[in-house]
Amino acid sequence: MEDSERFEEKSFSNGDVYIGKIKGMLPHGKGKYTWSDGAVYEGDWVNGKMTGKGLITWPTGAKYEGEFSGGYLHGHGTFTHSTGCIYTGGWRMDAHHGIGRKEYSNSDVYEGLWKEGIREGCGRYSWENGNTYIGNWKSGKIDGRGVMKWANGDIFDGCWLNGLKHGSGVYRFADGGLYIGTWSKGLKDGKGTFYPAGSKQPSLKKLCSLNSDDSRLLLNMEKHTAPKQKFTRSFSEKISVSGRSKSSRQISHRTSSLDANCILQDPAGGCICRDSSPTLSQTFNESQSEATSVNSLVYEREYMQGVLIMERIRNYSEMPHKNKRQNKYSVKQVKKGSWIDIFGGSRSYYLKLNLQLGIRYTVGKITPVPAREVRSSDFGDRARIRMYFPKEGSQLTPPHCSIDFYWKDYCPMVFRNLREMFKLDAAEYMMSICGDSGLRDISSPGKSGSIFFLSQDDRFVIKTLKKYELKVMLNMLPKYYHHVGSYENTLITKFFGLHRITLRGGKKVRFVVMGNMFCTELHIHRRYDLKGSTQGRYTKEDKINSNTTLKDLDLKYEFHMDKKLRESLFKQISLDCMFLESQHIIDYSLLLGLHFRAPENLKALVEPPRLMQPPHSLPSEDDAHKQGEQLIIPKGLLLVAHEPSFVNTAPGPHIRGNTLRAYSIGDKQVDLLLPGTARLRVQLGVNMPAQATRKLQGDKVEESEVELFEVYDVVLYMGIIDILQEYTVKKKLEHACKSLQYDPMTISVVEPKTYAERFINFMEKKVFPEPETS
Repeated sequence: MEDSERFEEKSFSNGDVYIGKIKGMLPHGKGKYTWSDGAVYEGDWVNGKMTGKGLITWPTGAKYEGEFSGGYLHGHGTFTHSTGCIYTGGWRMDAHHGIGRKEYSNSDVYEGLWKEGIREGCGRYSWENGNTYIGNWKSGKIDGRGVMKWANGDIFDGCWLNGLKHGSGVYRFADGGLYIGTWSKGLKDGKGTFYPAGSKQPSLKKLCSLNSDDSRLLLNMEKHTAPKQKFTRSFSEKISVSGRSKSSRQISHRTSSLDANCILQDPAGGCICRDSSPTLSQTFNESQSEATSVNSLVYEREYMQGVLIMERIRNYSEMPHKNKRQNKYSVKQVKKGSWIDIFGGSRSYYLKLNLQLGIRYTVGKITPVPAREVRSSDFGDRARIRMYFPKEGSQLTPPHCSIDFYWKDYCPMVFRNLREMFKLDAAEYMMSICGDSGLRDISSPGKSGSIFFLSQDDRFVIKTLKKYELKVMLNMLPKYYHHVGSYENTLITKFFGLHRITLRGGKKVRFVVMGNMFCTELHIHRRYDLKGSTQGRYTKEDKINSNTTLKDLDLKYEFHMDKKLRESLFKQISLDCMFLESQHIIDYSLLLGLHFRAPENLKALVEPPRLMQPPHSLPSEDDAHKQGEQLIIPKGLLLVAHEPSFVNTAPGPHIRGNTLRAYSIGDKQVDLLLPGTARLRVQLGVNMPAQATRKLQGDKVEESEVELFEVYDVVLYMGIIDILQEYTVKKKLEHACKSLQYDPMTISVVEPKTYAERFINFMEKKVFPEPETS
């Protein structure tokens, strides 16, 4: 019969040969196929495609033995490259996928998870030189939480980004010294504490225990399996006389695509080289030299982009007492009977747990719903998801360790579409907020009494709302949806979800999920909340540190930027203010973040006034000019034509719209080049280069006819926040405020139109003034 299987030998006009079982005109069953260029496959076939188990060898000497499906390397198998590189593990459509082990030709070894041919997830990488990393990977690079152990005995346990130490971490030196602090792009950045070898060190539960992490990681990896997938296309075409030449070319040349998996870029990026550079050597020498100090001493330090700018020696024995005082003080900060105290002593823990449970349920429920345009009913009172979460669990909810609560999700379809509009993946959103790492508490930057949480990857901020703020948000949501959809460069805060938790006693907590504008690739050295007001808009000197959000009167700089960038900025600020005016919104702010370059010149910015030496007098005009020239820092920023292949174009919660154009390079789209650091895409409110200029006060330069300026290269980040203060709410306060005397720039009782005018005028004149010459 024509459809029955039979054993045949078929030769084709292009020189290919097949020997084996055939069903109809196609290989089916066991068979051997030899291409004219010498590539050979021997194994199972189904309807003309390699499916099942088999062995394929290439003329280069490379070979694969394992499972096939639909003509692809798919399932489990071993690939041996001609250079000696060997991979054993899961495959998906010709790419490493799932759990696998790869031994490179230079003797490096990676064991862990793969995704579409790239290291992604948990894994362990051992270098030939003895260095070992265990932890998370993303896009083939070290990214997330992980432990690096160097051959010299040093260990770093902390956060990584794009192959570099980035975030909080613990660095233990081989001699026993310990540094706990933060890093930015591989460099120490921010405050930290150094404990010399032999000193009394803090108890840390997960302090660089490489062996325990190793076993825990491998146990976790065993739980993962490569997902089964359906196929819509095939690598090997149906074998027929007419299609033989194309098929043989694809099969025989397949090693060209698999070769890329054996070309190794150092997965740790610059971190391995950086740690063997003079920077690391210096740090290591610090550990050894300071080990000779008195054991009871510890060193409080502050770094800026790898440069030590402040150090204070303190006796470790003082620290426990201080911590006790601080903890006691922190407890007193919450007013008795306040609505944020409804969870008792463990309010933060329970609140965060309830948030995660509710958001996980909401996203899981709304994501499978087919995408569609929002309707007017999606904004209505019935557009809600409600669920009860008993502690013991139910058919729809898991058991949990918190207290019973009711969950309400407002306008789920609207926020689902907003997340998609902002190009935010639902799985990433849920894992960022609801992952095992949990949420972090952050102090409130204002006087609202709100609680703020930050996701562990810094991408999202969660803020509790008052009842009237929730109403304002719901009332403005239809117009907000239209505005952010019409203006992709909007500077207005991005909202991703609006929710409410109700306890069984009736206490309610409302909160909103927002994008973190300061989730950036560069470290933010200064933050300002600017309203255009002078009434109480300053910060006491003893309250200022590197994390303080400063106010209008604290801002001593003017920022000068490219003509076209400034034009784009104020066009969008005007559009956003018009929208807020139409919604009767006042009291909003421009949140401004500054990243300074040339940190070795920034000592005056971070040292307390009492530590600074008085400036020397200027004996002559020539000397004045010289000193003025010394204050001007060499350029550390460069605008270059935009090249998508050289910058990260992935969307994020802080990314706003398209790439901007710059006048200085011929009205072309631009990237920001930071020599020796990074290349970034310039967007509105993100990665915007400028020069910060500050005129020195008379008491600094004494009597001189020469005006001296401090000029810094800075990168600006900005967005419009606090947009839930409605005029009608403020109007109710006007009567109570009539007896108070306000500064002319006070904004507490002005109308929306007046507020917008003052806000824009302040930004144009005081913050981003137009340059005197083009």
